[in-house]
Parts: sequence; structure tokens; C-alpha cells
Amino acid sequence: MSEHTVGRRDFLKVSAVAGGGFLLSSYFPAFGLKDAEGNLVDFVPNGHVRIDPDGRITLMAQNPEIGQGVKTMLPMLIADELDVAWADVNVEQADLDTDLFVRQFTGGSTAVPTHWLPMRRAGASARWMLIQAAAETWGVSSSGVETDAGVVHHPASGQSLTYGELAERAARITPPDPESVPLKQASEFDIIGTPVGNVDIDGIVTGTVQFGIDFTLPGMVYAVFEKCAVPGGRVVRANIDEVMEQPGVQRAFVVEGTDNLVGLRSGVAIVGDNWWLVNQARENVLQVEWAEGETASQSSEGFQAEANRLFEESPAMSLRSDGDVESALDGASHRIQADYMYPFLAHAPLEPQNCTARFMDGRLELWAPTQTPQSGRALTAEVLGISEDDITLHLLRMGGGFGRRLRNDYVVEAAWIAREMGVPVKVLWTREDDMTRSFYRPAGFHRLEGGVDDAGRVVAWRNHFVSFGSGERFASSSSVSNSEFPAGAVPNLEMGASLMPLGVPTGPLRAPGSNGLAFVYQSFIDELAHAAGADPVQFRLDLLDAAGSDTAMDASRMRGVLERVAELSEWGRTDLPRGTGMGVAFHFSHRGYVAEVVRANVSRAGDVSVDKVWAVCDFGRHIINPLNAENNIQGAVIEGLSHAMGQELVVEGGAIRQTNFDQYPMMRVDEVPEIEVHYIESDNAPSGLGEPPLPPLIPALCGAIYAATGTRVRTLPLSKHDLSWS
Repeated sequence: MSEHTVGRRDFLKVSAVAGGGFLLSSYFPAFGLKDAEGNLVDFVPNGHVRIDPDGRITLMAQNPEIGQGVKTMLPMLIADELDVAWADVNVEQADLDTDLFVRQFTGGSTAVPTHWLPMRRAGASARWMLIQAAAETWGVSSSGVETDAGVVHHPASGQSLTYGELAERAARITPPDPESVPLKQASEFDIIGTPVGNVDIDGIVTGTVQFGIDFTLPGMVYAVFEKCAVPGGRVVRANIDEVMEQPGVQRAFVVEGTDNLVGLRSGVAIVGDNWWLVNQARENVLQVEWAEGETASQSSEGFQAEANRLFEESPAMSLRSDGDVESALDGASHRIQADYMYPFLAHAPLEPQNCTARFMDGRLELWAPTQTPQSGRALTAEVLGISEDDITLHLLRMGGGFGRRLRNDYVVEAAWIAREMGVPVKVLWTREDDMTRSFYRPAGFHRLEGGVDDAGRVVAWRNHFVSFGSGERFASSSSVSNSEFPAGAVPNLEMGASLMPLGVPTGPLRAPGSNGLAFVYQSFIDELAHAAGADPVQFRLDLLDAAGSDTAMDASRMRGVLERVAELSEWGRTDLPRGTGMGVAFHFSHRGYVAEVVRANVSRAGDVSVDKVWAVCDFGRHIINPLNAENNIQGAVIEGLSHAMGQELVVEGGAIRQTNFDQYPMMRVDEVPEIEVHYIESDNAPSGLGEPPLPPLIPALCGAIYAATGTRVRTLPLSKHDLSWS
């Protein structure tokens, strides 16, 4: 993190706006971002508070909105401390502005922990300035002045003024040190903790909210961009002249591209005044000869074979070594070994990648649905060889992200083509582009060994993780932490890794890393519990009791959610018929503690359906918007079920075989189970909740399948398994 030095007067900047209004720009230290000595090392500016003379209040939402509700949630924090009625607030999406905002991105469930205090301080500081303005107007002490729903009162004299009436005078007040301004106690919250609907919901229902795919500009043309199915493949030659003769095509040209697989790849751009026509020219006429490169020799089958070979050798690198694992395994009452595998996955947001760009007079303007706008601007500037100062980036609402829009390849494509064309250009990917020319959740291979003693205690754990990378450097999102549970809870534990080269680009997908690791680790804990003849819940509780201080999580918090979900699901107290089973799992990720129980049914023919999911979560002391929180948790459960049931990407000849939803099935509405969500509001700082509910779902489901059928699932997806029983 870069270090910023600011003076106390620079925390807040206030100015008058046209017509005598009030505009507050706020600069506050990021929540929890301190160095080893406890010094703040980064300053996170939060959105603006604007109050117009007519009393209209506008709050700027700084972070990109991908459907997770941050455009509603962050302004709620400001509005509550500002002491205004939520119905009187107007929320606007901010553009990328690194002069006003730091960490202006969406990802990692970071919005709440990063902005919980700064956003509240923004509202509280604006309210403090309005109180000072009223006190000066009436010639009274500010200590006797109160606020309520956008009105400032002086009870002793009976005087009152609206925020709008005070806005001009408040703009002349010297801003306070935001850390000195009192914040509300939880008992005083009016908005925080109440269910608030999405600020864009009316516009979404009526079609007036513009997603990236909806955006247009006068004189705009459309572009498609054909890239090699094998990542890194480069254009040798293409029938450009024939493509140029097709109806609706204005121009076609080769883009040399760069070596960055999540930047500008080599390809052929086809541009015209109608997207359908240029895409028809691409699909029916364009012929490209590609130099595919070394990645063309890679395949999922080859990765599995290499993993099997590496399992027979010692890990290439040690990640953790506690005690004497081999001796503990030799002395264990029960010793088991199991191989686990999870496949490559695509993000598959319902809105394919798109971006609109206009290059004029040396300046670039972008309208981009991106989770990381600052990174997108930087990458675009680098590829085009222009200054970031010459790029303006407008944030558009996204139809899903799940980590896909952390990368900005589609933004760079639009920028490059727009510069070539000299007119506004909209690049729009097809579903097949999005599935086969993307970056992916990496596959992973694990060989585990474990031992339990006569008392049912886990005495040994060994994991040889075969993943992707070069030397000792893991590919993006393909690593494992050496503190992954049960590390710290087992006295004799080894974690090692071996890496395979990979030409397919990888990266974060919702709950990166955890979305695969939880399946492996929690499923193997189930296997150890079965070997010990122990109840899966009690077995986990005993493991948590054994956890030391060097674990990444707080074992007591995880115990709390596990005990609660067992209670709510009536774990062990319900007689279930053959073919119906319950499974349990927990996982700690992105500061969140989640335990889930799944009740699933498996027909005699092996068809799996999920009846109900219980989720208990500890995200700290406050749930800011319960309505949106429940939606996020339900969405994570449904996405986890999609991953488990039938989603898999297969690499053949270096290319992704699956091309659309007929080969990469999503959960349908009639397949979605009842999802019951509960919270434990612990005395801890609030944390984000978009990612943590996903990882426990798959191992809990696999545990339920084992309870129903006696079949252990060690590879995904479930569609590859015969789960029939008699």
C-alpha cells in the first residue's frame, strides 16, 4: 500500500455549489489498514454529500455496482449519520476519480470493512457542519441544537431550519476532524439494520437503468473481436478483404495485441453499424490462420495424468510442517487416503463483456462495466501509450461479475478499436466469447492422508496439493494458505505443493481459493469423522476446540455458527428415509464465518435434488441491510449448487470445450431449495458477506449425498457420478 500524508484540514473539503448548495468531499483513513506499528498507511476517501438549496440530498456511491447492493449499502451508512430520511435521499453512481477516491473497486467482500467507519464519518461530519451553521444563524450554543430527518431544531426556542436552508451557510463552516465527530450508537440507528430496497430496482424493472450492454452514443458503431480459442494464439493471416465486402461491415483489421492474456490479445476486429451483421460476418465468413503456441498441447486429461504422477513423488515445495506426520499416521487407529479434484470454472455472468469507447483529440472516454476501474484505466493507458490523465472512465451498472470483471481485457479492446476507428465504438462479446476467451477458476488436485486415534482425535493430516504455476510461484487464484483449517488444530500436519505449467489464464472467482479448497478440506474432515465413528458436527466441534492461536480464524466464532446451524436444522434429531441425507460444513473466508447444513434427496436412479439449506453467518456486530444480505447469501448458495451439480470446463488442445449454457448448466428457479438464513451478531467489526456463504455449500451437499447413499464424492461436478442406489 502506498503511503499518503495529509493534514488535518485535508480530511474534509467543503464548497458551495451553484445556487447556494453544500458539497462535502470526504477523505478518511481506511478501516483496519495499519502497519505493524499501528500507523495508518492509506487514506480512503469516501463519497460526496451534496445538499441543494431546495433540500434535495444526493449521495455518491463510489464503488462499482455488480448486483451485490453496494450502491445502496454505502449511502445507507452516510444517510444514517447525516440524519436524513432514506426516502429523501438520491443516490448517484460516481465515475472513476482517483483525486477523490481510493480503493474504488468491487471485490473481495471489502466494501463493508473498508468503508464502515469512513462513510459514517462522512455523514456525521456533514451533520456537524449543519448544526454549527444553525447555531451561528440563531446565535445559540450548538450543544442545544438537534437534528431529525433533514431538519435542524433548537428545542429551547422552537426554531428550525431544513438542511437545504442551511446549505449555503454550512458550506462556509471549517470542516471538523472527522475522527473527533461523535457517531451514533447502534440503538440510535434509523437506517442501518433496516431492510432497504435496491435504489435502482424501479429502473431495472422498467428498463430505464442502463447496464453496460444498454449504453449507446450518437454516431456509435459496433465491433466484434475474434481471438484464438487457444490463449496466446496469434494471427498469421485472415481474409480481411472478403470480410470487408459483407453487408453492414465498415472495416475489418488485424490487432497484433500483446502477451498479456488478460489484456489485449491478438485478433481480428470487425466494425460496422449493426452488431448482428458484423457478428454474422465473423461467424460465417471470417477465416483466420492462427499460430496457437505451446498451450495447444495442454488438456484437462493431461493435467490429471501429471497430477497422478506428481502424487507419487514428494511435494516440490513445503508449505507447512508441524510435528512428525509419518509417525503419527503409523500409530493411528484409523488411517485413510483420498484423492480430490475440482475442475476449471467460468464466471458466466448473464451480461456478456462489453465496453463503449470514444477517442477524440488525443483523449479517451470509456463507459465500462468494470469491477476495477482504476486498474482498467492504467492497463488501457499502458497498451495505448497515453497518459491516464487523458482517460475518463464512467462506471456503468453490471449484470453480474463474480470476479470476471476484475480483469479489463474487454475495456482495452474497445479503447484500441475506437482509436483505430475515430468514432465511438461499442465492443460486445457473445456468450461463446465469454465462455471460451476468458480467464477461469483454476482446477486443483489434492492427495490427502489422515489419521485418528482410539479417542477419535485427528492426530495427523497430510496434503499434497498439485496446482498450477512456475517454480514456486502459483498461478492466479491457484494457491493455498498454510493456515487453512485444520492447520493449527492437528498436532502433526504437513502441507506441500507441486506446480504444473499452465497457458490458460486463471484468476479470482467468487470466494477465490476457498470455493475449491472448502470442498476438499471439509469433505476429508467428514471422511475422518466416519473413520472415527463420530458425528460430523461433534467431530468438527472437537477439532475447533483443539485449534491454537496460529489459525487464520477465531475458532470460538466458528463454533458459534456451527452450533447454531446444528440447532436450527435439528441435526441428529430427525429420522430421514433412505435416499435423504443431511450434510454439514463450515468455512472461514474474507473475514466471514459461515456454517451450513444441506438436506438433499437422491433418487434410486441417482438424481440429486436439494430440499433445504440452513446458513448461519457471523459477519460482526451489524448487518447493514438485512434484505440485501439475505439476497447475497441466497445467491451464494445457488451459485455453489450450480458449481456442484453440473458446471465444469474441460481443456482440450489448449482451448475450452464448453461454449454456452447448454454445456454449462445454471440452477433453474424450480431447482432452488428453501434457503434459511440466520446471523450471529458477535462483538466484532462488521465484515462483507458476498463471498463467505459459497464455500461451505458444496462439502455440505456432498456430505448429505454420502448420508443418503453411502457414496463418497471426491471429484466435481456431480453430473459425472453414478449416484444410484438400491
